[in-house]
Amino acid sequence: MKRYLILEDGSSFEGESFGASIISTGELAIQTGNFGYQEALTDPTNAGKILVFTAPMIGGNGINAIDYESINPTVKGIIANDVARNISDSENFQDLNSFLQEKNIPALYAVDTRALVHLLITEKTIKASIMDASDAHAFDQIKALVLPKNKSAAVSTKNAYAAPNVGKTVAVLDLGLKHSMLRELSLRKINATVLPFDASVTDIDNLRPDGIIISGGPGKAAELKATLEPVFSHFYGKYPIWGIGLGFLALSDYLNFELVDLPEEFNGTNYPVIEQNCNHIWQTAMNISQLVLADSVQMEMKQEYFDLHSDLLAGFCNPQKKIIGTAFNAEGAPGSLDALSIFDDFVKMMG
Repeated sequence: MKRYLILEDGSSFEGESFGASIISTGELAIQTGNFGYQEALTDPTNAGKILVFTAPMIGGNGINAIDYESINPTVKGIIANDVARNISDSENFQDLNSFLQEKNIPALYAVDTRALVHLLITEKTIKASIMDASDAHAFDQIKALVLPKNKSAAVSTKNAYAAPNVGKTVAVLDLGLKHSMLRELSLRKINATVLPFDASVTDIDNLRPDGIIISGGPGKAAELKATLEPVFSHFYGKYPIWGIGLGFLALSDYLNFELVDLPEEFNGTNYPVIEQNCNHIWQTAMNISQLVLADSVQMEMKQEYFDLHSDLLAGFCNPQKKIIGTAFNAEGAPGSLDALSIFDDFVKMMG
């Protein structure tokens, strides 16, 4: 069945429908990973987005119980060049089409994804809809839509919960965390308690944590400034703090580092960063629209990580100040495991 992806600039792309048959509107975003479509679909950082996959084909691996990054995906749709018809014959795997129907996510394939990529190179934000028709009424609807702000409030847990283990205790502020981040903490025997994004200083203090993680998530650091400022002010220098993704931006903003908009958003598994002091190059996974201007960092760091595309700062570590910040997802998922040592660095920082 033919359906349409229409954009607020008046352009339209015809495709074949699969997944749910609902009408859906969101922010168009490119996903450059060649693998890991399940993780991308279920990553809360992609909340509100219609993901355009640049891989020639998706769907061949099927959906499995291990690779969920959240149980209920919050993407608004997916666009693909082609979709595999056959998957693994294991009974433990679900095909992509039935997964999307179950989660009520619409999708199109046989779409010119290269043209969409070229559009997004020149436009920072494009509203888009997956619809049954491509007419004047449809374009009027999308132009009138206002994209939601502070999406972390929507995807964050509403109640605290434990991911128990027997080691150090870490308070995790959930701005839109990935399950694989909790998995890496558990592998290091970290006793984690996940808190809502707006948890108070008292909520955190009552846990008597050995460290604090501000997770990744959707949105902008400025939207969370008032919420996180008291947390940073109270705990900075007291406990080790690790900011990841959106948490990295929020921590950098608190430290008065200058945040710079990227020419196009990084969303994929193929972003190289250089570990400055030893010239190691890591392949990393990112889902972020800003990085830090290195010249604005008036603090000596033990380690800095630079994005090789832009020469902007994508990470830092200062054991004396007890801070780590990474724009990239150290756990990968999807992506390489090059940066897993950041988890070990954080554990060491807690003593």
